Amino acid sequence: MRYADGNIARLGDKILVWEGNEGVVVCSMDTDEYSEDYSRETFGYLKQGIMVLSEKAGLIHYVQPEADMRLLSRRASRA
Repeated sequence: MRYADGNIARLGDKILVWEGNEGVVVCSMDTDEYSEDYSRETFGYLKQGIMVLSEKAGLIHYVQPEADMRLLSRRASRA
């Protein structure tokens, strides 16, 4: 999945889900990235999109981004 600015959604991205609600990408089926708490074994069946843990709505699966969704910060890459 891509944000409106063209960036590919990645594990650990802090995003604005919609105005007044921020979240973190906890797994991306599109890039095959899964966090320890949101594993491929649990969420891989979704096949596409991302899972976002949001402040106000909890866990949300997106295949397409919300109109207002945008990347706020990206987690530093691990070496």
